[in-house]
Amino acid sequence: MIELTPILVLIVIFGFIYGIVYLGVRKKERMVMLEKGADPSAFNQLIPGMAGIRYGLLLIGIAIGILLGNIIEATTSIEEEVSYFSMIFFWGGLALVVSYFLEKHQSKK
Repeated sequence: MIELTPILVLIVIFGFIYGIVYLGVRKKERMVMLEKGADPSAFNQLIPGMAGIRYGLLLIGIAIGILLGNIIEATTSIEEEVSYFSMIFFWGGLALVVSYFLEKHQSKK
């Protein structure tokens, strides 16, 4: 069984750094928008219903990744962890890219 402690520590550290940087940048951008007289609520414009599609596609991508990871692990000499993690990340990422393009296409309408 793989030891998950180092992976979890890295995820937590990355999460803190991302949160600090992202929240700091957003605050600066909002302050600049307020100084120029623009409406900062334009930042939060999301297309209704697209969050559900994004999460649905992500979960479908993860499910496909698990299935293909199992197939690869059973039919090749690739280690179990490598086959599962690589397929989950690949198909989950592909699903997020597809959802990005769907949202972009929907926002043009």
